[in-house]
Amino acid sequence: MRIEGGRRAATVLVVAWAVLLACVLGIGWLLTHPLERHVEPWDDSVVRWFADHRTSGLDVAADAGSKVADTLVGIALTVVLAAAISRWQRSWRPFAYYAVLVGGTFVLYLVVTALVPRDRPPVEILDPGLVPDHSFPSGHVATAVVVYCGTALLLNALVPRWRRRTWPLLLVPLVVAPSRLYQGAHHPTDVLTSLLFASAWLAVVARVLLHPPDKVEA
Repeated sequence: MRIEGGRRAATVLVVAWAVLLACVLGIGWLLTHPLERHVEPWDDSVVRWFADHRTSGLDVAADAGSKVADTLVGIALTVVLAAAISRWQRSWRPFAYYAVLVGGTFVLYLVVTALVPRDRPPVEILDPGLVPDHSFPSGHVATAVVVYCGTALLLNALVPRWRRRTWPLLLVPLVVAPSRLYQGAHHPTDVLTSLLFASAWLAVVARVLLHPPDKVEA
């Protein structure tokens, strides 16, 4: 029964990931082809507005807001949290949860950026070293959703009484998203797409892997 239930869970996750990948690729194609001339002016105008209102203080704040969801930071946090929570719970389930959640997000991001090239906004980019045509989607925003919000959901499932303590983690994407726009790293549609697909993937993974063992494995 455990093997059968595991196969069912794996099938749900694979199908959901494939559907999300197709959706994100479709959105990217629309934004860079038939809808480009309609969406691009608005996208650029929003980023230019942020650029026009830059100050030294906001530069520092945006840099900090971006760094909390940097790829290396996200991976490091994931490894530490997965190891610590799995040891605490004496279960492989938290480790599997993080591996599927963050790993699936990272692979999807790599596939989409490779297949859907999109130039960065036409403003000075404050985050140096970015690949010029990897604007779509936002990896930082996706990382913020799956790492921080994913941790909040995991802790809430393990210790329901901690819900009042973990809610600040849900606000991290709301800090990272405007920070990336402010820095000129992404268009608004890049950020919005990441918020949507990462939230959807988190919902699926949490639904499948945060069930009690008897429901998942039966």
